[in-house]
Amino acid sequence: MNPTARIKTELKKNEALLILSEPNRFYLTKFSSSAGCVLVAAEQSYFLIDFRYYEKAKQTVTDCEVILSSSPYSEIKEICEKSGVTALYIECDSVTLGKYNALSRELEPITVSSDSKFDRLLREMRSVKTEAELALIKKAQELTDKTFDYITERIAIGRTEREIMLDMEFFMRRLGSEGVSFDFIVVSGKNSSLPHGVPTDKKIEYGDFITMDFGAVVGGYRSDMTRTVALGGVSDEQRLVYNTVLTAQLAAIKKIRSGAVCSEIDKTARDIIDGAGYKNCFGHALGHSVGIEIHENPNFSPRCGTVLKSGTVMTVEPGIYIENKFGVRIEDMVFVTDGGCVDITESPKELIIL
Repeated sequence: MNPTARIKTELKKNEALLILSEPNRFYLTKFSSSAGCVLVAAEQSYFLIDFRYYEKAKQTVTDCEVILSSSPYSEIKEICEKSGVTALYIECDSVTLGKYNALSRELEPITVSSDSKFDRLLREMRSVKTEAELALIKKAQELTDKTFDYITERIAIGRTEREIMLDMEFFMRRLGSEGVSFDFIVVSGKNSSLPHGVPTDKKIEYGDFITMDFGAVVGGYRSDMTRTVALGGVSDEQRLVYNTVLTAQLAAIKKIRSGAVCSEIDKTARDIIDGAGYKNCFGHALGHSVGIEIHENPNFSPRCGTVLKSGTVMTVEPGIYIENKFGVRIEDMVFVTDGGCVDITESPKELIIL
């Protein structure tokens, strides 16, 4: 069942759902645009789009009637009135208060509902990937693995973090990536203790850890991988920290399966890191779902009680960050199955010393 058909099963005849956010528009139409909206009613769904995208949308969108839009509020109201819609649901997760007030005013007497039940439904639907979605994520990860192979041959003393980041991005785009999953993280030496550090003009030095967090985009779906490598050599402490992170990651991956609770997966890795004496050095969640957006639901964190379902794609990314010294993070993407999970990241993760 396609996504719009699934939503229709939850709508009464007098109800409709208005989708304004870019990620959910793409999920329902598989059409990328910076504007437009999707209106799903019980009997029909509509994609309202302006002149810039109209021609391409007519050729691409199959699950919605494509309408050339110049006055969205009046067009939405007209469709609702013709369809007998008196109650309109919106995306409470993303619609601002200002937009909610404008919709309520412009669409009157139609009731604009602030009930978030369709936000929950969309999160649940998007968390379980179809075979087609998984194939796109795997292709994105394939480009990511190839980029890692490429860049490990080009990291050298004297190159800057920014140079390495730009080299990676250009190579990935040449391979066919539609863009980058997110702003790449390339941090080295003391900067590697910054979990989401920004690449700088710092030059790579002998003995540095270099942490690279990056991903590709294929067909609108994303990949996400982190690898930490060393240049020249490592200290005993660096080796210990690296091996602790790797042990934590492998233990967590081993626990992942349909029916497992997300917080328990997080605890598996966190207990290993805490037990090694680094309790205050792992301050972020263990992982998150990936798809159209780089951070989707659910996530591996101490607070997430979600039960994993087969078909969910998750990252597993423990780290240890020692302030003003160095950091290590190792991240793979896995596909959850009934009997466990499949690691779709192929890049090696044993300690690499370049």
